[in-house]
Amino acid sequence: MHPAEIASTNPDRPAVVMAGSGVTTTFRQLDERSNQLAQLLRGRGIGPGDSLAILMENHPAYFEVCWAAQRAGLRYTAVNRHLTAAEAGYIVADCGARALITTAAQAPVAASLPAEVLDGLDVRLMIDGTAAGWDSYAQVVGPQPSTPIDDECEGEVMLYSSGTTGRPKGIARELTLAPMGSLPNRLAPLMASMGMDGDAVYLCPAPLYHAAPIAWSMALQRQGATVVVMEKFDAERALATIERYRVTHAQLVPTMFTRLLKLPDEVRNRYDVSSLRAVVHAAAPCPVEVKRAMLDWWGPIIHEYWNSTEGAGFTYVTPAEWLAHPGTVGRPVRGALHILDEDGTELPAGEVGQIWSEGTPPFEYHNDPEKTAESSNERGWRTVGDVGYLDPDGYLFLTDRKAFMIISGGVNIYPRDAEDALNLHPKVTDVAVFGVPHEEMGEQVKAVIEPADWSEAGPDLERELIAFCRSRIADYKCPRSIDFERELPRSDTGKLYKRLLRDRYWPARSTAAR
Repeated sequence: MHPAEIASTNPDRPAVVMAGSGVTTTFRQLDERSNQLAQLLRGRGIGPGDSLAILMENHPAYFEVCWAAQRAGLRYTAVNRHLTAAEAGYIVADCGARALITTAAQAPVAASLPAEVLDGLDVRLMIDGTAAGWDSYAQVVGPQPSTPIDDECEGEVMLYSSGTTGRPKGIARELTLAPMGSLPNRLAPLMASMGMDGDAVYLCPAPLYHAAPIAWSMALQRQGATVVVMEKFDAERALATIERYRVTHAQLVPTMFTRLLKLPDEVRNRYDVSSLRAVVHAAAPCPVEVKRAMLDWWGPIIHEYWNSTEGAGFTYVTPAEWLAHPGTVGRPVRGALHILDEDGTELPAGEVGQIWSEGTPPFEYHNDPEKTAESSNERGWRTVGDVGYLDPDGYLFLTDRKAFMIISGGVNIYPRDAEDALNLHPKVTDVAVFGVPHEEMGEQVKAVIEPADWSEAGPDLERELIAFCRSRIADYKCPRSIDFERELPRSDTGKLYKRLLRDRYWPARSTAAR
């Protein structure tokens, strides 16, 4: 299915609701407006297999742009709106975009894109206003027919890796150009297990330029569900949104859980969240104590999955399964998982190694055949560099990314253990743990902390936190020193850009990586 079918049977059902403003787009409007943009693109010679880029904040028109590209058979790339003009320009150029859709709010970046990038675009449209060299979206798209284009076919999103370990790369999956509405819904099994159907009211609190927000929201719109989009996440506002719109389903990340749990009790108890039937989380490891606290608060409705933009591995765990296997991210939804050591030898249950997935859809890193080759082995298994182990029942447990493993005195240390421990301290808002150079040990464990109260940052708090960590996990896993930052670099979906912190302590490695 797709929104046109919903529009034909339930045209006035809300497809998109902006949480803050309440601006609503019905399925009829979503269908007609996406048709109009698709018509404009075809009229400008942009055909199946071409590329389009989106540089927008969470905006009422975001999904009409996505659906126009989807039904025009395009590859479409959502660009992180927080990037500089040079960073955004690299992605727009690298993805081969012939069209770029942006908003007046993003004009400072959009209008400053390198000239060679702008010159390569056949279509430059700006919503809510214009800038020199840009066409008004309303004036250009508005007069177009609201009927489907003649050669309607399925497109495919091509998002870029977050760049936590290097320059971002486009993740390209097969572009089938299948008839519109004929592709199977890859998320259907998970959505069904959580009761996500056409009657769902789904809260999307994260930026739409990330993989899960786009994929899950559009998959639910194919079924006729309403997607409530937060303009920006705020813990109390999220509770108010759930109450106001009677949200039935939501997808959050562990950082959001932590911020919700740190609200005062009187704020947490002020809002009615009883409409929630299921909440799902992913994107980053969730400390066991944090998830237990959320289950205690919201009940056994919190599901979890592990996946990547590449789709190399996909696991899922229900609340009941997780309670029986605390800390797991689940068992495979499709294919099989293998844990391999550095030599490619498969490891038994309980032993930590790199996670490889068998039987997952193929992908490639756009314009990077070397990186594509490194992501697969001679058996056709694929990896994104995550590290973990399987328990005897086949449940996967994550430890960290391979790139962030610390080797101190020949001992492998996974930063997540210390991060989970330190995150539980009431004076800690956020934490990153990684290895720094050490003359004798090779590497030493370092923590960088965002304190809840900046005035407390200093040697006393450092000693208190190290002692707290040592009271919970083995001494060798704990930081030997702690630095403090006013704010750690995280994406809006909670992914920590640890490389940006670690590179300060490894200047030689940082320079070589570039």
